[in-house]
Amino acid sequence: MIGNILEYKGYHSKIEYDAESKVLRGKIEGVSDFIDFETDDIADVENQFHQAVDDYIEFCKEVGKKPEKEYKGMFNVRISPDLHKKLAICALKDGETLNSEVEKAIIQFINMSFESVSLNNKISAK
Repeated sequence: MIGNILEYKGYHSKIEYDAESKVLRGKIEGVSDFIDFETDDIADVENQFHQAVDDYIEFCKEVGKKPEKEYKGMFNVRISPDLHKKLAICALKDGETLNSEVEKAIIQFINMSFESVSLNNKISAK
């Protein structure tokens, strides 16, 4: 677990406290289906998350649907036209595609972020 992020069978959830209801809630991230869970027992949070993932996988099996994998590797990013232009010029100068330049920048950002929390999870380009 990293902070309040849980991982199980390749799925992730951020745990948040709902002060009004006095429960801990989570939602499985990175899939189009809405899969959530909650508990008022901190010792049961991980179990509820695991149960939500297992129930999702079982439901998919029952209806003949392949469970979604988290994050398909594509997303839209909205940036200013000026930043878009500068990035495109950098890519052209480096003989790279725009996607490749963005991927390199994201890798650099993630590696710096992991260094700041002392994790040894460096990544590199495909």
